[in-house]
This record gives sequence, structure tokens and C-alpha cells, in this order.
Amino acid sequence: MPIKISNPLRQRLHDETIAWLTTVRQDGRPQPAPVWFLWDGESFLIYSQPQARKVRNIRENPQVAINFNTDEDGGKVAVFWGRATIEPDAPPADQVQAYLEKYRQGIADIGMVPESMAREYCLAIRVTPERVRED
Repeated sequence: MPIKISNPLRQRLHDETIAWLTTVRQDGRPQPAPVWFLWDGESFLIYSQPQARKVRNIRENPQVAINFNTDEDGGKVAVFWGRATIEPDAPPADQVQAYLEKYRQGIADIGMVPESMAREYCLAIRVTPERVRED
């Protein structure tokens, strides 16, 4: 069942370019990592390098959190808790038009083109939130 999201948070899901994905290491320590994401109205789509620590962590423990940075006064808190899955059949990043529209400049800024980015960040992660906190 989809979570309820306010209109201001829905706008942030569209506008924000970086989120923090926190996975849990095998020893129980949290492992936050900044990620690019695409929100589809019910879940986050994230592309990763297959050898990344976050991928190993998700394979061991699919419980994750995603949060945005707060404003400079510590307001606008947004944290999602949910489950992550690896999606081997997801289309490559360079074939997801909404993802390309959102990150085309970011891809260029890191010295890549969509095709090379999709080759390097070839593993799709889907995070489906079960709870959200927004203040």
C-alpha cells in the first residue's frame, strides 16, 4: 500500500537531485551514501555500480532508509524507511527518459555521457517506502 505524501514533499521528490540511502552493514553499522534517484509515485529507482558497498548490504539486509538534507535551520526533515530490492531486469539508466531528463547535466558534470554512465552504474535498486517522516 503506497504511503501518504504531502504536496510539499511530493515537490521535493521531484526537485531534489541527491538523497542519502542508508543501508546496514553485516556488522550492524549504518552505511549512508549519497545517490541519484527517480521517484515514480510509489518507489525510488537508484542506479549503482554493482560492486558498491550498498549493493552488498542490500543483499544481506534489504531494510534501508532514504533521507534528504534538511534546510539550514534543521527543518524540512524527510526520511523514508522501507525495503530495497535489486532489479536485474530494469532498463538501463540511459533508457529511462525521466532519469535522463533529471540527471543529464549531472552526468555531463562527472565527465560521462548517458551511455557510459549506464554501463558503469548498471545495477538498478528499487526502494519501496513503508513509512515516512516529514517535519
